[in-house]
Amino acid sequence: MSEQQYQQIAKKREPARSVFSNCIRAFLVGGTICVIGQAISQALVKWAHMTKEEASGPTIVILIFISVILTSFGVYDKLAQWAGAGSAVPVTGFANSMSSAAMEHRSEGLVLGVGANMFKLAGSVIVFGTVAAFFVALVYLIFGLKH
Repeated sequence: MSEQQYQQIAKKREPARSVFSNCIRAFLVGGTICVIGQAISQALVKWAHMTKEEASGPTIVILIFISVILTSFGVYDKLAQWAGAGSAVPVTGFANSMSSAAMEHRSEGLVLGVGANMFKLAGSVIVFGTVAAFFVALVYLIFGLKH
């Protein structure tokens, strides 16, 4: 059997995916994550007497912590399967990818297992973010823009 024949057979047996329902699920889950983040931020402003700018850092840390806890119990992965990009795009998806890789490779040791494999997927995101931030800063510097 050639590769093309195999691809044709596999394509016939592949379940149909509804783009519309996938978009709705991604929107609902991504939006819910954002609403939870906003609620955490508002709670920090109200009860911890922080400004909106001061509350942004702790809000992200709390969202990452919740994501790692849900990943360790296997809940976030099930949510991600159902929601798709809605759970992968926010910072919680990045935390999930790093913590699940660390958990998966912990038996190989801290350095060669956890340390090496944790950044395989996340490394490209870190590099992209660093390079993008550099170019944005360069544009701000060249054009004298202020934030």
